[in-house]
Amino acid sequence: MKDSRIGESLWSIWDGLGYTSAYADSIVYSTNGHVDVEHDLVKRALASSIQREGIAYSLGESFRLIDQGVVSWGWVGVAQDELDETICSETGESEDGSILLNVDAITFVEVPNND
Repeated sequence: MKDSRIGESLWSIWDGLGYTSAYADSIVYSTNGHVDVEHDLVKRALASSIQREGIAYSLGESFRLIDQGVVSWGWVGVAQDELDETICSETGESEDGSILLNVDAITFVEVPNND
């Protein structure tokens, strides 16, 4: 299935709640939906985002960070009257047992911080 989103806006740095990091010092990127990070277009868009954010000095370095990264898939929703997305189950239940709204699939890629 072809992704109709513009490549430049596929990935963003995760600023929601509930993600548990695998690395002590890392940056977590996310995109809507469950995507195959090994797909060339998807991986290239992520590498470009990493470079634009200044995490890596080149696309090659960005690809290296992705290869070292941790990929995970999950679900996110928002609590009523809140704006921040929170990780939850597919049915919308958060870790603390509250039920979230607007549940959507998400893909995370956690890359080591290159500093």
